[in-house]
Amino acid sequence: MIIVAIDGPRYSETWGDPLRVNIPIRDSLSAYGVLLTNFRNLGETRTIPGHTAICTGNYQSIANDGSQIPDYPSIFQEWLKSTNELNTKSCIVGSKDKLRVLSNCLYPDYQDHYRPFFNCGVNGDGTGGYRADSITLEIALNTLTVNQPKLMLIAFKDPDYFGHQSDSIGYIHAIRKTDEYIGVIWNYIQNSSNYKDKTTLIVTNDHGRHLDGISGGYTSHGDNCEGCRHIELFALSPDFKRNVQLNTGYDQVDISATIRELLHFSFDTGKGEVMVDLFR
Repeated sequence: MIIVAIDGPRYSETWGDPLRVNIPIRDSLSAYGVLLTNFRNLGETRTIPGHTAICTGNYQSIANDGSQIPDYPSIFQEWLKSTNELNTKSCIVGSKDKLRVLSNCLYPDYQDHYRPFFNCGVNGDGTGGYRADSITLEIALNTLTVNQPKLMLIAFKDPDYFGHQSDSIGYIHAIRKTDEYIGVIWNYIQNSSNYKDKTTLIVTNDHGRHLDGISGGYTSHGDNCEGCRHIELFALSPDFKRNVQLNTGYDQVDISATIRELLHFSFDTGKGEVMVDLFR
């Protein structure tokens, strides 16, 4: 199971564009996967809250600067507890150093236990600031080769980063580059005897961005507008339907429940539901 979380593109610049000019790789892969056209972040539309919802199955009001760890255990901790696997088999690799908080929680019996391997930020240990997505891709591929994880999150930052810089050209370029990275990751899976035909790839976002005319438009995010809430869920899996678009209403906390169903482990603290419409 590999989750790719792309930080902060608007749906209108990805699947919401009828021509899909910024995501040609995913558009070409859509014949082999399933797209949810009505997928949402129903919590705080910021980086740490969004990633926390994806990983813990709970919406939580949590500091966005990396100063607070989640209340509930993540799928990475729950899976490690259930399987007794080495922590290197459960991995978080992210461009933003603050995503280190996803490796721990405050929940009794889980805090400082069952912690997954992580490599986030410039120094890899969750410090040093943000690093380039190209470096995160390289580290992710190396982690897949060396650790051979069975559960992994790869988190790219650049659409969000360039959006906040009010750099419209850089923002669109970042969306296109992350689409290329999806293609690289998929090709790695397809050419790996360890992953081919037995791996689910889920592509999603932590949040979107303001619609044009709302609080600076694409340059920011964080409210309840449709641009911030409407996000991507595209998945390729031996267990999922192919060449299908579904309008069923699901949201971020349902990702962890669906992963639990696929990997068959206990996950009682998550609040989501299994996205049954994805399955064959």
